[in-house]
Amino acid sequence: MSLVLSDPSQVVDSITAFIKKTFQAQGKQRAVIAISGGIDSALALTLLAQSLPKDNIFPVFLPYGAQPIEDSQLIAEFTQIPKENWQTINIAPIVDAAATQLILGEDARRKGNLMARSRMMVVFDLAKEKDALVCGTENKSEHSLGYFTRFGDAASDVEPICHLYKTQVRQLANFLNIPANFLEKAPSAGLWTEQTDEKELGFSYEIADQVLDQVVDGHQPAAQVTVAGVPPETVQAVIHQVQQNHFKQEVPYSLKEDSTWIK
Repeated sequence: MSLVLSDPSQVVDSITAFIKKTFQAQGKQRAVIAISGGIDSALALTLLAQSLPKDNIFPVFLPYGAQPIEDSQLIAEFTQIPKENWQTINIAPIVDAAATQLILGEDARRKGNLMARSRMMVVFDLAKEKDALVCGTENKSEHSLGYFTRFGDAASDVEPICHLYKTQVRQLANFLNIPANFLEKAPSAGLWTEQTDEKELGFSYEIADQVLDQVVDGHQPAAQVTVAGVPPETVQAVIHQVQQNHFKQEVPYSLKEDSTWIK
């Protein structure tokens, strides 16, 4: 399979049609979306703004402490969302209070998960207040690698770009003329100082996507996967990331029984 989007305009049309259909089916007219300042939320907001009336979209900026929100504001302005719909909620008091109770100490990963889940609580509460759906910003690369916090950044009501690899997210963002700094910025969940996705993973999304395209979409056996110019150990590191986080695709495990539905 190819990672190149042969017809970006058709991809945009299919996503906007999906968003419109989903909101109509759920009887909702409003959307709440957390804007991180990264390319994924920038693209998701841009597509949302092409699908719903801009007055019905509520971007929320969720910094921890002094984290900057200028890029988040930039994409909200780029998409022409009314400023009265913008909202900034600093999650530091929520996270710090919970961290103290849980005695997290210096465990950055646990605190990062706590931050992601705190953001989730805020956006779902705002959605309840506004009778809205929560629009997620997850891409296929993150999902396939299991690089997300369960019940945190992966929690949403509708996911417009979760079928697109990071490589394709960049292509579509470029097609839609999203400001260049979103394309140039290193991917990061913003969970601690100088944290980047690729530094934490140990490989780039460019490499990961070429592996995932073969493993996830092509169903290639792990031993047969190769990427030109990439050391075999790096290829296997990507595959190992998928394997060790596969449980995230399955939980919660449960003993499922047939349900009787009212028709």
